[in-house]
Amino acid sequence: MVNDLKRLMVSVLFVCFSGTGALAQAHWVGSWASSQQLVEPQNSIPADDVHDLTLRQVAHVSLGGRRIRLMLSNRYGTSPLHVDAVDLAIASSPASDRIVPGSDKAMTFSGSPQVTIPAGADYVSDAVAISLPAFSDLAITMHFQEVPAAQTGHPGSRATSYLAHGVEVSAPELTGAKKIDHWYFLGGVEVETTTPSSAVVALGDSITDGHGATTNGNDRWPDVLARRFEQSATTRHLAVLNHGIGGNRLLLDGTGPNALARFNHDVISQTGARYLIVLEGINDLGTFARTEEKTEAEHNALVAQLQAAYEQMITRAHAHGFRVFGATILPFAGSGYYHPNARTEKDRELVNEWIRAKGHFDAVIDLDQVTRDPENPERLLPQYDSGDHLHPSPAGYAAMANAIPLTLFSAPQAQHKSAH
Repeated sequence: MVNDLKRLMVSVLFVCFSGTGALAQAHWVGSWASSQQLVEPQNSIPADDVHDLTLRQVAHVSLGGRRIRLMLSNRYGTSPLHVDAVDLAIASSPASDRIVPGSDKAMTFSGSPQVTIPAGADYVSDAVAISLPAFSDLAITMHFQEVPAAQTGHPGSRATSYLAHGVEVSAPELTGAKKIDHWYFLGGVEVETTTPSSAVVALGDSITDGHGATTNGNDRWPDVLARRFEQSATTRHLAVLNHGIGGNRLLLDGTGPNALARFNHDVISQTGARYLIVLEGINDLGTFARTEEKTEAEHNALVAQLQAAYEQMITRAHAHGFRVFGATILPFAGSGYYHPNARTEKDRELVNEWIRAKGHFDAVIDLDQVTRDPENPERLLPQYDSGDHLHPSPAGYAAMANAIPLTLFSAPQAQHKSAH
């Protein structure tokens, strides 16, 4: 009996020790991301720059780590994408093509310095050892002999990229480089850490993508939220992945694929993601009656379809262990682009009522209440308005991020699959 009890105690101690060890095991988590789309002709790499091109892009990560790997993307390409070389370095600033001397590392793909990515595919690099503090600016430099006409990328970068010619991937700076405010072929940055960490996906449209934010200023609302996470011991382990696309809609394609169509790529498959914030729907409401009048029945049908789309997101995310938070749609009366009428405002109010109702999202982030003018609640508060009465200013984005309760991210949750 005594021996049996001793063996039981040893077994319990072994299980506890193993469990503690498992928590300390190295694991991967997304630290930065951009939603991919087929880049429109006016935002593509200029035709006179597609040959023998060195492209340097800067990504402002949230979490740091001891090793890094990149996600390159040819998701919307119609032919294989050949990348001759990829180099990673610490940028001297978010608004410069210069890199910190001695920080550059050559990336490989299954041990090779070059990679051919099939049409429609993403591709993860090998890991490279680098000491990466949180909120570092990474300079990711690629060389192409030829850039294809169908380019995968993210036009709404709010960050400057640099174009030069010749193989200059490890150059300290790209002398005479052409500047362009878009990202290309770059889907994500993942970090390896031994600290239990996870990611929050911000799924949205141009308000999440940061229209009205400062170019190279990293002051979109997901950026501000990431900095808030870093300031608290209970949330310091969380990354924020910005999956906003300007013009995005829930129900129809627009600038990029609709939110349901990109849901698996941009939410479910994100490495280490555990939480989802959904801020979508304003473009569905705005475009619906923008050019023609709609009947009452058609407006009611739109509201029901938007609610059903949210339900789809909640169901699919819950199946993968996410906690899902619904953000209410911001006011946009006075928008010169959408010129919403009273019935559009009613649609917005009905959708927001559904988002706020219990039993739908795991929690509600009431950004409508945060950003609206108390004297004119169908409009943005003037100091939070970028000037177009649709997109917030940097002050508005900060108010949005500061209104998100950090306690939402310390609640128990189911485990979501992660890559090891």
